[in-house]
Amino acid sequence: MAESLPEHDRILQEIESTDTACVGPTLRSVYDDQPNAHQRFMEKLDACIRNHDREIEKMCNFHHQGFVDAITELLKVRADAEKLKVQVTDTNRRLQDAGKEVIAQTEGIIRCRVQQRNITTVVEKLQLCLPVLEMYSKLKEQMNVKRYYSALKTMEQLENLYLPRVSQYRFCQIMIENLPKLREEIKEISMSDLKDFLESIRKHSDKIGETAMKQAQQQKTFSTALQKQNNVNYGRNMHLGKSRIWESKNEITLKRTFEEEDEHEEEVLTAQDLVDFSPVYRCLHIYSVLGDGEIFENYYRKQRRKQARLVLQPQSSMHETVEGYRRYFSQIVGFFVVEDHILHVTQGLVTRTYTDELWNMALSKIIAVLRTHSSYCSDPDLVLELKNLIVVFADTLQGYGFPVNRLFDLLFEIRDQYNETLLKKWSGLFRDIFEADNYSPIPVANEEEYKIVISKFPFQDPELDKQCFPKKLPMSQSVPQIYIQVKEFIYASLKFSESLHRSSTEIDDMLRKSTNLLLTRTLSSCLQNLIKKPHIGLTELVQIIINTTHLEQACKYLEDFITNITSISQVTVHTARLYGLSTFKDARHGAEGEIYTKLNQKIDEFIQIADYDWTMSESDGRASGYLMDLINFLRSTFQVFTHLPGKVAQTACMSACQHLSTSLMQMLLDSELKQISMGAIQQFNLDVIQCELFASSEPVPGFQGDTLQLAFIDLRQLLDLFMVWDWSTYLADYGQSTSKYLRVNPSTALTLLEKMKDTSKKNNIFAQFRKNDRDKQKLIETVVKQLRSLVNGMSQHT
Repeated sequence: MAESLPEHDRILQEIESTDTACVGPTLRSVYDDQPNAHQRFMEKLDACIRNHDREIEKMCNFHHQGFVDAITELLKVRADAEKLKVQVTDTNRRLQDAGKEVIAQTEGIIRCRVQQRNITTVVEKLQLCLPVLEMYSKLKEQMNVKRYYSALKTMEQLENLYLPRVSQYRFCQIMIENLPKLREEIKEISMSDLKDFLESIRKHSDKIGETAMKQAQQQKTFSTALQKQNNVNYGRNMHLGKSRIWESKNEITLKRTFEEEDEHEEEVLTAQDLVDFSPVYRCLHIYSVLGDGEIFENYYRKQRRKQARLVLQPQSSMHETVEGYRRYFSQIVGFFVVEDHILHVTQGLVTRTYTDELWNMALSKIIAVLRTHSSYCSDPDLVLELKNLIVVFADTLQGYGFPVNRLFDLLFEIRDQYNETLLKKWSGLFRDIFEADNYSPIPVANEEEYKIVISKFPFQDPELDKQCFPKKLPMSQSVPQIYIQVKEFIYASLKFSESLHRSSTEIDDMLRKSTNLLLTRTLSSCLQNLIKKPHIGLTELVQIIINTTHLEQACKYLEDFITNITSISQVTVHTARLYGLSTFKDARHGAEGEIYTKLNQKIDEFIQIADYDWTMSESDGRASGYLMDLINFLRSTFQVFTHLPGKVAQTACMSACQHLSTSLMQMLLDSELKQISMGAIQQFNLDVIQCELFASSEPVPGFQGDTLQLAFIDLRQLLDLFMVWDWSTYLADYGQSTSKYLRVNPSTALTLLEKMKDTSKKNNIFAQFRKNDRDKQKLIETVVKQLRSLVNGMSQHT
């Protein structure tokens, strides 16, 4: 007990002297000591606390009087502090009130000095800005009074001289932004004036052209009168002596009109009188100042090109009256008279190269339009009036320096347009003749009828002359009728050609060319359409081939006919020859091809009615009925071919046999045919034998040896292979040129064998119980495997 007391004192000293964060280990030692140590420690702790309380009480008693005195003194000072605070607050208030007036006066002085400085700055800047504003005001005034050129100059001064000095101000930036808009406005206004100008000349171009053409007509009439008076023959080239109509570069001059009935002076309106050209001058000047002269030139030319296209676009009914042509020509003349005026009063806006290019474009369009619309002119008087208008039109434009040679050439091309109408008419005549023909040789009962036919068509056949009447001419009735109509066409074409005042040689050449067109285009087209018609059968096609042969031979007589009616010497004939020969050759080729097609179609019709029993056990012992009917049809058909050229008949026969062979092969290999018995193959073999007999009977003479029979060689070798069942020979010799079954393709044999294999399985359900059938089945399977290997080898090689 005595030992634990000093230990408790040590613990208390450590607690009092140690930081509270480290008290834990000290307190733990209390609990780690002897039993009841905790209670004894608590008693020692209470005793220590009481000692400390006594010491604190003694200390408070010792200092209590001094504390009371200090509080008393502090209470006395508080009253004085309150008085001092009131005084300081009052002094601060009176000081603030006194400083407000000084602050207000100071702020006023500051504002005044700032205002003075701002006024000085404003005055300085206004002195810089006023000229800018004055110039801008001047610009707006110039815009209002439409002094656009002066406005452009003012803009230039603003941009280069005034605005750079005050460019930092926002209103100047607005001005700078507005100047391009004003320039665009000026350009738009001037362009609007130009558009009005373009519209004006568009309206007055027909009047200008009418005036110019009237002057040209007067000039021509006057020249013609002088020509008659002086007995000078200028011929058809009179237009080469025309002089330029205009005498000034700027306008159409005043002329005196010449009239046959009475003469009087008439004032001729000029282009300047009819149209105000100032807008184009002004617009050109403005765009040049703005540096966009090239843009303006391009726009002007573009718009004029558009107007040219409108002017060159004829009315749909123009061909009905001569007035339609006259209005069309007047507008074109007026357009180019204006362009010629612009060319000579401006520099660069319109160039000679541009006008030449525009004229060449217009000339091509004019010629195309006249070619098209003149084709509608069926009235000869209207055609002649049109020709006179073209002459006046060409003379007028030639006076302004435009080349018109192509227009004079067009006068002779109109004759070709006339021939076009003839070709259309004769096309209908040819069709009617072909429709009415019976496509049978022409029967002649006596000499008189024979002479009638010969008078219409130049036919010569010494062999036929030896025959007695009645007899038949080889061609049908359409041949002499076609020949007569060709001669009528030549007469009709000659009637128009004579009005062109051409030489006999030129007329002869034109007649031959037009006749060639009739043969190679019109007649050829009619023949081709005739050949393709469904009702034209093989007999008709054969007759058409004969007809074209005789028409071809008659071409030389048509050449002599043209020479006679044009009164041209045979020695001087150097013009185009008639090449209708090719027309009739093409027609024959077309008819021959149609014969081959129709023959094949007829064969297909017979093949379609074939009705084989592919599972028959044995053949009927005779050929199929459909095939015999087909062979009889072919025999009778080829008898009709006796009048055809030998090669045509031979080709038709060979084509028919090849098509028949191919069709029969396809029948065997048809994918829908699943099974074929040996009896069916035997029956099929009988049919092929009949085909071979037909081929060997020489249905058409001229074949050498067994050429025709070779058409069935593929079928023959295939059927022999199956009939003999000679697979060992086929497989051993496969690929050799001396093979007996060289034409049998492995894939073809495999296809047919598989069909027989399926039949064998179906019909021999108990074949496994019969040794012969089992051996045959094994043989088929072995051959099938070998054929498949051959087919696979061929595909891999390919």
